[in-house]
Amino acid sequence: LQGAQPEPAAMDLTKVDTNTLMAEIQRRVRCAEMPERRAVLIGPPGCGKGTQSPKIVDRYCICHLATGDMLRAAVSAGTELGRQAKAKMDAGALVSDDLVVGIIEDAIKRPDCKKGFVLDGFPRSLVQAQKLDSMLARTGNKIDRVVNFEIDDAVVVERISGRRIHKASGRSYHLKFAPPKVAGKDDITGEPLMQRKDDNEATIGARLKTFHSQTAPVLDFYKRQGKLASINAVGKIDRVWADVQAALEK
Repeated sequence: LQGAQPEPAAMDLTKVDTNTLMAEIQRRVRCAEMPERRAVLIGPPGCGKGTQSPKIVDRYCICHLATGDMLRAAVSAGTELGRQAKAKMDAGALVSDDLVVGIIEDAIKRPDCKKGFVLDGFPRSLVQAQKLDSMLARTGNKIDRVVNFEIDDAVVVERISGRRIHKASGRSYHLKFAPPKVAGKDDITGEPLMQRKDDNEATIGARLKTFHSQTAPVLDFYKRQGKLASINAVGKIDRVWADVQAALEK
């Protein structure tokens, strides 16, 4: 038929080694038995959400939804909402809450979101939380758990202000936690390291002040619904991960 899309070519499984194939089958069986979960991660920049998110995706067979990534994907794909978002961004305007919620609504229809999702970076305000709840209610869904990553501002400032990068390769270091072999130099090339312009104490402090003022009502909103679980985000990654699992499985 004219205009019909060709069917995708079938994957040749004879080229996939047995161990990889069996591991994927076992993963799918495990995922099929998993209950659905829809969660939100809340925490300031540098709190460790990015470290824990892949673990959550793998453990619970759900998809990771970061608003920035979703916006870029929608714009790149040229969807109707993506075109509207691009027009806003090109004009230097903020993308509206309704547009972002619409993009989330499209994203959760993906096959990898069948068992649920973990939202990272949204909602950031009470209005956004209310709009997200309304959209999910229309689709017969709801947020099950909200994990609040608690961390002192001083620790966030130390984590972020100590970051250094090698611009050409993207290799990252930290003055305290992962220092280069030679101070200020990339381990591989010996070229100078740089600090991102937003990773200074003044900028971080301003971002934290905004974060706290915006998210306090969001935390209260979910607390009143009995969905909020707060964890200590300072400590070894495995210990924080254990607390995340306990919060999600309450």
